[in-house]
Amino acid sequence: MSKTLFVNVNLFNGKDNKVTADSWMLVDEETGKFVDMGTGQKHPNADTTMDLHQQYVMPGLVNCHTHVTLDSNAFDGAPQADQTETAVRAVENLKTLLKSGVTYVRECGSTYGLDTTLARMQREGKLKKVPEVMAAGRAMTMTGGHGDYPDGGKTVDSPDEMRKAVRENFKNGAQSTKVMATGGVMSPGDYMDEPQLTVEELRVAVEETHHKHAVVAAHAEGNPGIMNALLAGVDSIEHGFYVNDEEVEMMLKHHTYLTPTIVSAWCIAEYGQNTLPKWELDKLNNALSDLYHNVHNAYAKGVHVTLGTDAGTPYNDFAKTPKEFELLVEKEGFSNFDALSTSRHSAELMQLDDYGTLEPGKYADFLVLDHDPLADVKAVQQLDKNVYKHGHKEY
Repeated sequence: MSKTLFVNVNLFNGKDNKVTADSWMLVDEETGKFVDMGTGQKHPNADTTMDLHQQYVMPGLVNCHTHVTLDSNAFDGAPQADQTETAVRAVENLKTLLKSGVTYVRECGSTYGLDTTLARMQREGKLKKVPEVMAAGRAMTMTGGHGDYPDGGKTVDSPDEMRKAVRENFKNGAQSTKVMATGGVMSPGDYMDEPQLTVEELRVAVEETHHKHAVVAAHAEGNPGIMNALLAGVDSIEHGFYVNDEEVEMMLKHHTYLTPTIVSAWCIAEYGQNTLPKWELDKLNNALSDLYHNVHNAYAKGVHVTLGTDAGTPYNDFAKTPKEFELLVEKEGFSNFDALSTSRHSAELMQLDDYGTLEPGKYADFLVLDHDPLADVKAVQQLDKNVYKHGHKEY
């Protein structure tokens, strides 16, 4: 059984708020998992030894909210593209994600439901240099709701329609469910305070998904939609612009996660002022300060915040996952450790027991950086960092 030993490591394991100098890591080449870890010059023998020269090692990033079939250069995500063009774009976006440091993604709704095929191909070894993918297939939305565009979201207008749609989604290869509980920034005909899907419809989605031992993500920006999603028992609130104190208490009680995707909103405000439609800019700009305030409030009260970027939305390209850490620190007042911990929380939300931290028995998905990410989270934005997946260098 071939083993690789990594030595001279400054190790941030993703779990403890410290960097451990002079560390070593032993990886089983067959399983791609860590066999043992320690410090000092006394370490096990191995078939191959890699000297990392006191560079900094941290866990690969787990991004729990992406849309790899979209085009971040188009204000509407370019959902009108045909299936072949969309598939090619998605593969390139996945490669960009891995190069940026993302080793696992949860798709939150894809055009044509293509993520189910891409996830299967990755598992079968037919797609190289891409992250692992937890597919959601097509997002569940109401007729005329957020995400209702040709070959986009799956429209459902009753609990029975929801039940059948979720079951079909899993039959087609989905591993999670995405529901649209409110309007959104990118849909021209609605607003964030519009509830979309009823509590009963949402509850059916949760019931059927939990039967599959899988998780439900709810696009929920305003109220009463956020409350509806929580009453239905979803596992994560995505965006959460207007999450309030009552909802924060419910999230704490039921261990519901919050995925704020700060970078998505920031990109529109930063780069879209002269190019995006006025209706889209108005919705975002009117809500931006509320987003910053309410996410900080949820974090300060103890809600577990996950790492998600909504990549594929305008100007929010697939290399920007590390930017989310910087924004959580600068805009939301997170400590560096808590910002980096959002990746671990994503793994917890996605029920990935073997990912998220660097420990014996877990997969050797890690990044090699020149500088200490606990001292400065912008260290993760290093363009030429090394990315390892299951112990093998991908970039």
